[in-house]
Amino acid sequence: MKVVFTTDAVHVRDRLDYWQDEATKAYVEHEFGTSAGRSFQGTIRAASMGTLNLSLFECDACLVQRTQRCLKSAADDDVLLCVQVGGSITLHQDGRDMVKKAEDIFILDPRRPFTLDCSPDTRSLVVKTPRWEVQARLGEISALTAHPIARDSAVAPLASGFLTMLAARTDAIDAVTGGKLAQQALDLVALALEEEMRSEPAVLSSARSTTLLRLKANIEAKIRDPALRPALAAAATGISVRYANALLAEEGTSLERFIMARRLHRCRQALADPAQASRTVTDIAYSCGFSDVSHFTRRFKAQFGHSPSECRPQRR
Repeated sequence: MKVVFTTDAVHVRDRLDYWQDEATKAYVEHEFGTSAGRSFQGTIRAASMGTLNLSLFECDACLVQRTQRCLKSAADDDVLLCVQVGGSITLHQDGRDMVKKAEDIFILDPRRPFTLDCSPDTRSLVVKTPRWEVQARLGEISALTAHPIARDSAVAPLASGFLTMLAARTDAIDAVTGGKLAQQALDLVALALEEEMRSEPAVLSSARSTTLLRLKANIEAKIRDPALRPALAAAATGISVRYANALLAEEGTSLERFIMARRLHRCRQALADPAQASRTVTDIAYSCGFSDVSHFTRRFKAQFGHSPSECRPQRR
């Protein structure tokens, strides 16, 4: 994994601001504080594999809070799968408080507030994964956030160890193999959480569900390309459009409607993001694969009930 940010290169007077900016880019918007003051030190390493974005952060003691204020402009469609590599973290979400130590694995939902109290010399691997990847295996995740996983669990050490090994080998793994390994990692995490909850069985990647997950992953990877059409998405997955439609019919949609929904969702996220307030609606529409702004506007209003410009932060 490559270093994307370290406080070593930043003047002490600017460290805390720069760290929060970089941590927000890597994870989610949050409020940050530290007892280390201006001497705070931290490093973020990052890489991607399939639909997963992996990042490893090492830092001094700090308090990270995802507050209601941070949620106001959020339309987060990801889930955070976390592995504690070193030190410890006390976390709180959905009324649950837990202390996580080395090799522990846990899940956080950025759509709801959470708090992380990091000990000195904390090292944590955070895997940002599309929400649909997790829900396809586990369903609704509200009962799983900040949930304890017993240390004598048979599967949890395998899941955390596998994710840690993936992070250490991202530079040596090609894109095709990485996509397959990412799916296996998510299956292991689902097994670990399902084993602990003892509820409905996790839905693992059977041939049919694996194909559906691959199809969605290929669409996400190419969603910015205006040339993406049902035939291209199906061909990239090695299936026919007819079979792709049959897979998506189980979710009440079709390949063409799914591609459109994902493009509109991406646009809505960008429009609501204060960090992208300087971008025009046209620019955002084009960057999400639309080639006709009038067509985009009509589709957007039909989907969400209001115009794209009404999503901008200053309009809310």
